[in-house]
Amino acid sequence: MTSVRGDESVRPTQRDEVAAAGSELLGGPLGRRALPGTGRLTPVRVIVLVALGMFALGMVQKLPCYNGGWFFGATSQYVHACYSDIPHLFAGRGFADGLIPYFDRLPGDMEYLEYPVLTGLFMEVASWLTPNGGEIVQREQIYWLVNAGMLMVCAAVLVVCVARTHRNRPWDGLLVALAPALALTATINWDLLAVALTAAGMLLWSRSRPLCAGVLIGLATAAKLYPVLLLGPLLVLCWRAGAWRAYGRCLAGAVVSWLVVNLPVMFTHDPSGFHLREGWAKFYTFSQERPIDFGSVWLLLSQRTGNPLENANLYATLLMLLGCGGLALLTLYAPRRPRFAQLAFLVVALFILTNKVYSPQYVLWLIPLAALARPRWRDFLVWQGCEVLYYLGIWTYLAYTGSGDKHQGLPPEGYQLAILVHLLGTLYLCAVVIRDVLLPERDVVRRDGEDDPSGGVLDRAPDAFVLGRALLPRPAVHFEGAPRVRWGAVRK
Repeated sequence: MTSVRGDESVRPTQRDEVAAAGSELLGGPLGRRALPGTGRLTPVRVIVLVALGMFALGMVQKLPCYNGGWFFGATSQYVHACYSDIPHLFAGRGFADGLIPYFDRLPGDMEYLEYPVLTGLFMEVASWLTPNGGEIVQREQIYWLVNAGMLMVCAAVLVVCVARTHRNRPWDGLLVALAPALALTATINWDLLAVALTAAGMLLWSRSRPLCAGVLIGLATAAKLYPVLLLGPLLVLCWRAGAWRAYGRCLAGAVVSWLVVNLPVMFTHDPSGFHLREGWAKFYTFSQERPIDFGSVWLLLSQRTGNPLENANLYATLLMLLGCGGLALLTLYAPRRPRFAQLAFLVVALFILTNKVYSPQYVLWLIPLAALARPRWRDFLVWQGCEVLYYLGIWTYLAYTGSGDKHQGLPPEGYQLAILVHLLGTLYLCAVVIRDVLLPERDVVRRDGEDDPSGGVLDRAPDAFVLGRALLPRPAVHFEGAPRVRWGAVRK
């Protein structure tokens, strides 16, 4: 009655009707006697090639801006929906002039670089690879190309990690590789660095290496704030499983790696002693003081009611805390211990839904988590469709507001609808993931006889603490057409 794990990979064209229908473009579903992975084109290699191809298509989509939209015309980059922060910040944040992030004060309204340290280092390295001579427009183009090349490496690492996290489900990585929102937003900003590091951390956790996983989560947090949220789901899951030692090692690795990156620029010294460096703190103060902005539910409410919502920061924090409490109760009350990927997706989605701003590239945070939490093509594509509509909506709205009296683009009412579509799409995916937690028989990963293939030390571990009617020991559950599995059985 224990879990049966076959060596054969799960084939989505045989389990997923949407994947099967889409495969008709390439000759139809894989046959029963096919031997995938026996040649050079293993699933992981195929997924990497697809991801690189999609990334290249995303770069092609930016060509109208590369050829002039970033530099000439007030709204050209919005009309063509090809905006990117990268070329603008090359000069705007002092990289073109050789200024050192966090140490040198910048001219203009933004006195210091408003990005975490590891992202600042990424930006600085790209500036080292950009020639010093030539016109500024040409240098900004090269800077974007250099960053795009580095981010392409991050995209390759990302899909490899997702494909390997669930050992018997490598093809789930194809969801990430083919995600249209990834191609469209990959080179808007530097988020792919943190996303790739987070995916690598989850891969190492799934391999029962909590210390190394924590190190990578700490590095990811040094590049973007959101990866630290994953320590919350791990805390509650390890609490339910009694895996305190593993969690302690992960937490220690995250704290140490974050400090190693941040301490060199965190403090400054003068005759009066050590002080927190203003340049280092800029990211945190900017995030705290930033008003409500594009894409957030707060902007939608503000525009609809005419209320500036000056206390949105407080409201967002309270909603986030309440939501995290709800997820903790869900974890402890659920009939089976939720999968790590499910809770990771839910907590990051909660942060996105309650945050004061939703930049288009933030969708990158959720794409790999969604592929691991709910690897169903229909649900994934419904959500991606909503995100693509929002992507087009924000740029056409900025074209409307930036075109003066002509008002060419999407009016405020249309943009509010785009925000609503984004919110509903994310809530829909959250709803089906929560349903899978409450009804494990609906979880496509567990229907294959698995417990938590991304759980590492949590996978098939016995429960030590539960609430409500969750009973110990776990009874065996059988899904039609799948091997029997006993969650909570001791690994042999």
